[in-house]
Parts: sequence; C-alpha cells; structure tokens
Amino acid sequence: MVKKIKQDPLPSEPTAQPAAAKKNREPNRVLLTGIWMLSLSLVLLAAYVGWRSQSTQASAQGLAPTLTPQFNPPASSSSQISADLPGYFVGATEKAIFRRTNIHTNIPTRSRTDVIEYSVTTGDSVFGIAKSFNLHPETILWANYDMLNDSPDMLNPGMTLNVPPVDGVYYQWQVGDTLESVAAKFNAKVLDILDWEGNNFDLTNPQVQPEQWVMIPNGHREFRQWVVPTIARAHSGVSKSVLGPGACEGDYSGAYGSGAFAWPTGNHTLSGNDYWSGHLGIDIAGALGDPVHASDAGVVVFAGWANGGYGNMVMIDHGNGYQTLYAHLSSVSAGCGQSVGTGTYIGAVGSTGNSTGPHLHFEVRYFGGFINPWYVLPAP
Repeated sequence: MVKKIKQDPLPSEPTAQPAAAKKNREPNRVLLTGIWMLSLSLVLLAAYVGWRSQSTQASAQGLAPTLTPQFNPPASSSSQISADLPGYFVGATEKAIFRRTNIHTNIPTRSRTDVIEYSVTTGDSVFGIAKSFNLHPETILWANYDMLNDSPDMLNPGMTLNVPPVDGVYYQWQVGDTLESVAAKFNAKVLDILDWEGNNFDLTNPQVQPEQWVMIPNGHREFRQWVVPTIARAHSGVSKSVLGPGACEGDYSGAYGSGAFAWPTGNHTLSGNDYWSGHLGIDIAGALGDPVHASDAGVVVFAGWANGGYGNMVMIDHGNGYQTLYAHLSSVSAGCGQSVGTGTYIGAVGSTGNSTGPHLHFEVRYFGGFINPWYVLPAP
C-alpha cells in the first residue's frame, strides 16, 4: 500500500510576488524623479531669464538691477481699476555712462566787416602786411593812398595803415559822386557796394555823405608807378635834378651781358615784398653791409642816390636789352660808365630811402618793361 505524503508549499513562493512588484516600481520612481528635476530646471531657467531681462533693462536705463524694486501702490478709489506698474530701480551701476560738464562754448566765426588800423614796425612790407590779413597787397595801397601814394617803398615804421576787411578799394566819397559813377570808376557793381554789410546802407533809401568812407568790394584801379626810368648806356641828357645825384650823364660803352643771371647776394630768400603789380621787383633778405654783386656783365648807368624812395642805387645796362637795378644800398662801390662782370662787387645791403629794414630791392627790366626776377634767376 502506497502511503501518500502531503507536501507543504515551497517556502519561496510567498516572497516571489512582492519582489516582482518592487521591481516593477523602480522605473516609475526614476521617471518621477526625472520629471521633478526637469520641472525644477524649467522653473530655475524661467527665474534666471526673468532676472536677466530686468538686469538688461536696468543697465540700459543706468539703474541698478540688484536692488529691490519699489512698486507703485494700486489706486485706492474703488471706482478705478487698479493695476501694478512695472518696478523701477534706484541707483547706478558701474557700467553707467556719465555726461561730463563742458563749459566751453563754440562761437561761430564771422567775416570781419570793419576797417582796422595797423601800426607799421621795422621790417614790415606792404606785401607781408597784406599776406598776414589774407588780402592782396594792392588793397593795402589803395586804402592808404594819402600816405603811400601807390608806392610800397613809401612805407615807414610808425605809420598807421588802414586794413580793409576784404579785397577791393576803400574809398572816401567825394561831392558829386553817385553809386553808379563810383562803381564805374572802380570797375565794380552797384549791387556789391549796397550789399556789403560793413557799409551799413539803408537799402530803402541808400544815401552817402561826402567824406564818408565806403568799401568797394572787388573794385580795382590802376597804379601810379613811382620808378626810376630805364637808362640805357647810349642814353644822353639824363637829369640829375629829376632822377637824383646818382644819375649818370653821357654815352657809355663797355661789357655786354650773357643773358644768364646770377643771384646778386648770398641770400636767396625774400625779406618783404615779392613781385606784384604794385612792386615791380623782389626784396631779397640781407644784413646791413652784406655784399651786393652784379647779376650779369654790363655797364653802370646809375650809381648813387636816387629820388623816389630807392635810396642809394646802382643800375646796370647789359647791352642786350636787359637792365638790372639794385636799391636801398648802404654804400655804392661802382661808378658811372664802369664795366662790370658777373659777380663784381658794386655795393652793400642797406636800408636807405623808403625802407623799413635792411634788404636788397632787385629789379630786372627788358627793353624798358619789367620782368619778374624769379623768371631769370636760378632756383635758390
């Protein structure tokens, strides 16, 4: 007989079901943790973005983003709809831009309209004075005819000159003058005279009184030239009483020039007037007593004092149509009728005649006409 034995359940079966359940819950916990961390990250990101936005806005306004905002309180009236306004920040950041106070005022420059007075000093020239005021030298001569008589060599230290504001003629109105006649006299336009603000015309009834000074803008006239006439070696009958004691009388013969000119002094720079319509030569710089030499070979036809502001002067006829003139000398070493070669010593630099300082006034003439010395002298 077979005896049946009742078997108890396996001891492991009751614990198998809880272990499976615990295993199934592990993924859920990881998922929840991930979701929670993601949510927290999004919240932090949103808070950071909001803070950066406020910081940027505060920096643009020059305010401190790190301070606690102060909000405007809502309206207390129940009849009004209250709303919170955006906050503002008090203070300034290190990145703020500050504006510095500038007490300097830019004053616009305006053209001068008045005539001013200039006191001549030693070493001045009409050309130099005009250049310093950005004017043509003719303008200075025309504005001071009563003193200079159209001759720049009449300039003397201590003289007071009128300096107009613009180029043209500074004219003193005469009895019988009209706007039309004055404009025609100086080749100008009536409208330019009326429109010049320095003249202070009443355009509704322009009237000018005799002896009144009026500026004629862009006006011009011819000069009265004060020069020693050209003297040729064959010329006779020269008057010492008219030209001065240095005039040479009689006919002369002698050396002829080559047509090639040399500088008459060791200095090759200007000290005053350049060549222009009112000054038909150049003023070469030099110290008192510096030697002066013949610029080309020829015959001396003037040696000594000259009337008209030249002072001690030498003129050389070169026999080929050219003559050269050397003025304001402190001493003269050449004599009438003397033949000289290029480089021959003829005198010394000085300031005789109408001169404001030592220099050599040098002229070149061709068949009686004046030539700019810069055209024939070698480059300095």
